[in-house]
Formats: sequence, structure tokens, C-alpha cells
Amino acid sequence: MTKVLFIEGMSCNHCIMAVKKALSEVEGVTSVDVDLESKKAVVEFSKEVGENILKDAVIKAGYEVVSIE
Repeated sequence: MTKVLFIEGMSCNHCIMAVKKALSEVEGVTSVDVDLESKKAVVEFSKEVGENILKDAVIKAGYEVVSIE
């Protein structure tokens, strides 16, 4: 399973690492690829993870989730 999160507020490599770390710590997440230019994170799962859980992880890291596909 894969979801794409569109994230506002990222501006540097530190931002990428913060978002990647936050999402990687969510139970069930197997990989995270964050792209600064397109402002998105591609998240893969081993089991179903609620969108609110992903959104909360990004918000706690200090960024805003605009949408999830």
C-alpha cells in the first residue's frame, strides 16, 4: 500500500529528514521518500495506517499536510 502526502513548510534537507523520521516512526510504515521540490512524501505500508495518524506525525514535526492521495 502506498499513500502520497503533499506537505507545506519544507525548505531544506533538515526538513526532509524531520518529515522522513516522523513518518518512519509510525507503526506499519515500511518506507518513506520525501521530495522537497514537489513538496510530497511517498509512504509505503505493511498494513493499513489511518490518514490522521500520518497527518499528526507530520504536524508534530512542524509541517502542514495539504492533502493525501
